[in-house]
Formats: sequence, C-alpha cells, structure tokens
Amino acid sequence: MAAGKHVVPRPHGEWAVRNSGAAKATRVFDTQAEAIKFGRSAARKEGVEFYVHRKDGTIRERDSYRSDPFPPKG
Repeated sequence: MAAGKHVVPRPHGEWAVRNSGAAKATRVFDTQAEAIKFGRSAARKEGVEFYVHRKDGTIRERDSYRSDPFPPKG
C-alpha cells in the first residue's frame, strides 16, 4: 500500500487520522471535518496520498500531494 493518510470512522462515532498500514490512529477527532482538516494538512506536509473514508469504510475522496514526476508543459 502506498504511503498516505486516511480519515477513518471509529466504532463510537469519532473519526481518526491513520497512516497507511498502521493499526493505531495518529489522532482521533469528534467530527469528520476536524479529522479531514488535520489529515489533509499532514498529507501536504509529508507529500503523500490523502484518503477520506465513508462510515462504511469505502473511500469517498482521494487527493495526492506527491510531487508530479511528469508535470504538464505549458
């Protein structure tokens, strides 16, 4: 699995930010919006992929903050 930050649901309604492949959360939040704000910022700083999951665990949003090896010419 590629390096990245994931915003995932927790059993009691909280939302967690977790690194790809990690069992433990980096940080837990009361709302998904708070988790997204923190996770997106961390993904930008680290230059990794960013994933937001729905309550059922499926991915609803994905962004990449990696540098593009083939940027558009123009």
